[in-house]
Amino acid sequence: MVSELKMMDSVLLSYCVVAFGFIGFQFLFSVISPRISSTCCFTYSQLTSARQCEWDSRCVSTIHALIVGSFCLYILAFDDAVNDDPIWGDPFKVKMNVAVTSGYLVYDLLFFARYWKEMRDPYMVCHHLAVLYAYGYVLNRGVLPYFANFRLISELSTPFVNLRWFLDVVGMPRSSKPVLLNGLAMALVFFIVRIAVIPSYYSQVFATFGTEGYIRLGIGPQVAWIVSCVILDVLNVFWMYKIARGLYRVVKVKPRKA
Repeated sequence: MVSELKMMDSVLLSYCVVAFGFIGFQFLFSVISPRISSTCCFTYSQLTSARQCEWDSRCVSTIHALIVGSFCLYILAFDDAVNDDPIWGDPFKVKMNVAVTSGYLVYDLLFFARYWKEMRDPYMVCHHLAVLYAYGYVLNRGVLPYFANFRLISELSTPFVNLRWFLDVVGMPRSSKPVLLNGLAMALVFFIVRIAVIPSYYSQVFATFGTEGYIRLGIGPQVAWIVSCVILDVLNVFWMYKIARGLYRVVKVKPRKA
């Protein structure tokens, strides 16, 4: 009975964090980013309303990625309970991080719904829905904390993706050194945190098959876990291809002769 009450309190706290996360990210989008951006960057005030919305959205995305990605690394390095038992280890820290991300995903889905004509991105919507589907089990049952945390490390590539967009919007030439350096960093970090880890991740997934902890999960979490992983990795490979192709085009452009 006591354990059930603790679980209920943990779930309630998780969804409170989801709600506060959603409100916080919406406040950043609606109030903080427009004020700071219009003060610090002349280009912002010259943008169309749709472009300003995307600018603010990417500012929020970058802040979310830095917060969540940094906490992921901390958990991976210092949370022995999660690392020792990847399926049923003490999920508290991971649940709080997942709750923050879930609040962000809800905010971002509503953003896409509101500005669908301007920001049409069905791949990102599929990504968000797949993540929310899987993270629902983490929030409600506290299962798979290690694997949930491992997935969130991929957010560390987001700031470089957003910086590429910002540099393009402010008119930085694509052949300039800042753009090229960021492009290289973006491709490298994206590959490390989203592609290179795939073999290691799935080897750990397969290692749990048939174990007592895996059987305790039940069919629902098992399906949510595997299906969401496959969807996310298909999208990651697709995005990696686009990043590599774009970087190749920029690097191979020959300077025009005078």
